Amino acid sequence: MTELTPLQNLWLTETVRLREEHAGPLDDLEANRLARAAGGDLPGRIQRRALWLAERDGLTSALRHWLQGARLALVLLAIFAVLSGAGLAFAALGQTPVNVFWALGSLLGLNLILLLSWALGLIFAGEHGATLGRLWLWLSEKLARDAKAAQLAPALLLMLQRQKLNRWALGTLVNGLWLLAMFSALVLLLTLMATRRYGFVWETTILSADTFINMTQALGALPALLGFNVPTVDMIRASGDTALNIESARQAWATWLVGVMVVYGVLPRLLLALFCFWRWNSGKAALRLDLNLPGYAQLRERLMPTSERLGITDPEPAQLHRIESTVGEHASDGALLVAIELDDQHPWPPTLPKNVSNAGILDSRESRNKLLEQLSRFPPARLAIACDPRRSPDRGSLALIAELARNATATRVWLLQAPSGQALDAERLGDWHVALQQLELPFADCAPLNWLEHGHD
Repeated sequence: MTELTPLQNLWLTETVRLREEHAGPLDDLEANRLARAAGGDLPGRIQRRALWLAERDGLTSALRHWLQGARLALVLLAIFAVLSGAGLAFAALGQTPVNVFWALGSLLGLNLILLLSWALGLIFAGEHGATLGRLWLWLSEKLARDAKAAQLAPALLLMLQRQKLNRWALGTLVNGLWLLAMFSALVLLLTLMATRRYGFVWETTILSADTFINMTQALGALPALLGFNVPTVDMIRASGDTALNIESARQAWATWLVGVMVVYGVLPRLLLALFCFWRWNSGKAALRLDLNLPGYAQLRERLMPTSERLGITDPEPAQLHRIESTVGEHASDGALLVAIELDDQHPWPPTLPKNVSNAGILDSRESRNKLLEQLSRFPPARLAIACDPRRSPDRGSLALIAELARNATATRVWLLQAPSGQALDAERLGDWHVALQQLELPFADCAPLNWLEHGHD
């Protein structure tokens, strides 16, 4: 399983907060206990609680699906950018002879307009690029093909907006894609010029030749500093009538066009993409939980209690969660027998082998919490849980069984026989069987003492 990054941990924590804000508190007794047992400061405990809930409820796998969809969406947008850049180059050189200023407008016009629009939006609103960003988020969600992934995008946007990081994330995306388009156009421009012969002209009806001479020299001033050629005044003036059939003139115009493309098309997008990426990285490293948010503030007493609190009531889950032990075999040792809410009609405990410990009968919240805290520190390799099947398999009992099982390497449930002179209700016993099968826990009506002692039957 791939390790989550700090940003993804914060992202899942924010997702869990939003989910609880809209749907109500989650069943988090075990998550809170494990977070308290792990220790640390409040933000760390909040994250550990949220990550446990996210793993249990499938949000972690949904995040991985979303990230896969996001990468695929980015690939699709990159392919579109490459094809768009190629289209710009074909449009620029599609006429014969090539009108240099029409070619320049085809290559740089839309790019410069959107670049100016992005810069103004960044200064005044900070949200420009949202259209492309929404397109990417929408594609990511569709390609993730996971219904739970729909909760992730709003959580990410809210988390980034609080630190104003969304502008730099979107800026990296927008400028990166335009850089790819400009580079694609440049590569195809050079390829076409290397394989075909082009003549260059400029045309006007109302402007003078001196205007075009001044524009050409002004646009070529910066590229000239990088070594690109600029046509001479005589070449510029002569190209106003017809394309010069002179090798040096064609090369000068071609070099000028490429230089202007590099300086005013590729370099600005490259520098802006690097700047936005630097701001994004530095801001991402400084991201922290906002503990003043109501969803986090109310967790303080539960995760860092000043005194033990009892009587927490949780909504009934839609279905029982599959049990997966959180204990590795190397971290567990010994065998333990525990009973849940037995009456005095059952003699307890039975005679146990020497290497099997008795945890007694759990009949109060205090005894349950005490045992769970103990199991967190010293998890057993084998755990047997004795239950009285005359009682209904209510939500509280099943939740306790599941929580105990997660703190042992292997678990079995012992459904006790009815006391002498009494009979078990077949329907109620069937309910126990169905519930334990949903939990995927092995169960039997005989004492698993041999399994507890030796690890096999």
